[in-house]
Amino acid sequence: MAFVYAWDGILDGFAKGRNMKSHGLSAVVVIIAGWLTGLSLIEWLIIILLIGGVMALELMNTAVEYVVDLVTSEHHPLAKKAKDIAAGSVLIFALASAVIGCLIFFPKWFG
Repeated sequence: MAFVYAWDGILDGFAKGRNMKSHGLSAVVVIIAGWLTGLSLIEWLIIILLIGGVMALELMNTAVEYVVDLVTSEHHPLAKKAKDIAAGSVLIFALASAVIGCLIFFPKWFG
């Protein structure tokens, strides 16, 4: 039953999460680029880990937003901080993922 709840959470993240759709589209683009580029097994493992990490953090960010909105409907400085910090964690991992992606792909494309 926990798998059903988890799947419902993922679907909700894609349906209502502000950035999950763009992360999903980016993942599809990277997977196609990786397939066309001919990545090694290790490179695929890294790419899959990065995609999974960004999406997992985005789902956690969405969960934080839901919980904060549940607790308070008024604009509170701590509510803003909680949402901003959760979003910041996604941004840090997404930027690191982009850098690692460049380190994997650029030598194959331009090297």
